[in-house]
Amino acid sequence: MFSSVPLTKITHVETKEVDLSALRINRAGEAGPPPPVFRIRTVALWLAVIGVLTAAGIYGWNLLVAPAVEVHLVTAAMTSPAQSNAVLTASGYVVAQRKAAVASKITGRMVYLGVVEGDRVTKDQVIARLEDSDIRAQVDQMRATLNMNIADLTDATRSFDREKELLAKGLAAQSDYDAAQARYDRTVANIEIARASLKAAEVALDYTLIRAPFNGTVLTKDADVGEIVSPLGASTTSRASVVTIADMSSLQVETDVSESNIERIIPNQPCEITLDAYPSQRYQGYVAKIVPTADRAKATVLVKVGFKSYDARVLPEMSAKVLFLTRPSDPSTESVKPFLTVPGSAIVERSGRHVVYLLRDNIATEAVVSEGRTVGSFVEITSGLSAGEKVIDSVTAEIHNGTKVKPE
Repeated sequence: MFSSVPLTKITHVETKEVDLSALRINRAGEAGPPPPVFRIRTVALWLAVIGVLTAAGIYGWNLLVAPAVEVHLVTAAMTSPAQSNAVLTASGYVVAQRKAAVASKITGRMVYLGVVEGDRVTKDQVIARLEDSDIRAQVDQMRATLNMNIADLTDATRSFDREKELLAKGLAAQSDYDAAQARYDRTVANIEIARASLKAAEVALDYTLIRAPFNGTVLTKDADVGEIVSPLGASTTSRASVVTIADMSSLQVETDVSESNIERIIPNQPCEITLDAYPSQRYQGYVAKIVPTADRAKATVLVKVGFKSYDARVLPEMSAKVLFLTRPSDPSTESVKPFLTVPGSAIVERSGRHVVYLLRDNIATEAVVSEGRTVGSFVEITSGLSAGEKVIDSVTAEIHNGTKVKPE
């Protein structure tokens, strides 16, 4: 009934036919090794983070720890073609050579003011008047006294003539004649005194009229109607002057020239004047006066530069720049507009670009610029910079974008 196959043989066959793959652990959810592209991106990201942290550390070091680099600043300014033959550049102010603070000659209350700022006045024009009722009363009194003395003179003359005739005929005493002559002489003297007093009163009355001393323009109004004006000077209750006027035909530029450069200046030397208010307008000038004294404190000499011609835009106290030239300006260049320049030493090449360094909160800030023509030691800037900006001059290798700097 039973098979005769051995048990050991059956066991060996079953073991041989068993599928052992079912015993493997499923690890399909585990990530395999990252691809090469992922590893490159990770390294690049870490390098970028390290670079940013390094840059931030350098900037923080420059800003907080590193000592500031001392630098010299220059201003980007408009320059004319005459700069090429300029021997010296100086700054100054327009000053009226004929200027006066007009005041009264007596103390009084001002009751009339006929001008305001900007009005043109002529010599001896009445610009203000003081209260004069008391002085007019004095004039009337002195005039009445003079008339009374003139009337007394008529009677004294008749008495003197009569006593003279009687004395000649022997009908009058010498004492009567002497008395008549004394009365006559006294009356004549009183008339002279009355005339002098009347003249003094009339002069005082004229002093109540404040007149312009010369042709000019009113610059400032220093007192108002109702205020007390005094010739002795201003106080808490009085004014020293009524108006300030200037002769607008006497305008010149006054500039201080260093003692070391004064040898470059000679009388009648041609100049070119540019007002800061109108940088595109140039005025031809000349050296009118070299003041023969030096300022010990500033080690400078005052030089006055006259205008050959100017217009109504030129006003006293305007700031101006003067170019002292070796020869008069070429008329053909007068129509050429000024252009923006900086010293050539302020421009450096960094990473193949021409740059300048601006001052921003004591930090050097790089600005890329485009260059134009060269005028002497200056270079035209066609883009990247504006007039009036402060630029670091004589840039050294230690100055970079973000460097902490300190102006001299």
